[in-house]
Amino acid sequence: MLHLVTAVIKPHKLDDVKEALKGVGVQGLTVSEVKGFGRQGGHTETYRGAEYTIDFVPKVKVEVVVGTDEAEKVAAAISTAAQTGKIGDGKIWMTAVDRLTRIRTGEMGADAV
Repeated sequence: MLHLVTAVIKPHKLDDVKEALKGVGVQGLTVSEVKGFGRQGGHTETYRGAEYTIDFVPKVKVEVVVGTDEAEKVAAAISTAAQTGKIGDGKIWMTAVDRLTRIRTGEMGADAV
């Protein structure tokens, strides 16, 4: 069985997370720039004398497909590398993957990781 480990983290922690994932044997990952808000909420900025509210905070989404037995290790590596101890550090969740196919070769399941 496979799992998709998804993490939403602060952008400046991406390099630390990438190195941590390499350290636990992850060979590939997908990164997306995203925006969102949670308990951190937004913040206000001033531009040319006008104050405006930034509702959505920039974040980075990291996605990794791994075997079920490796998912906890990957989540722990991300958590350790992304943690600053401040509000807005992010979230990690795991989703079971029913089917995975490598397009180039047609390999399926764990062989496609």
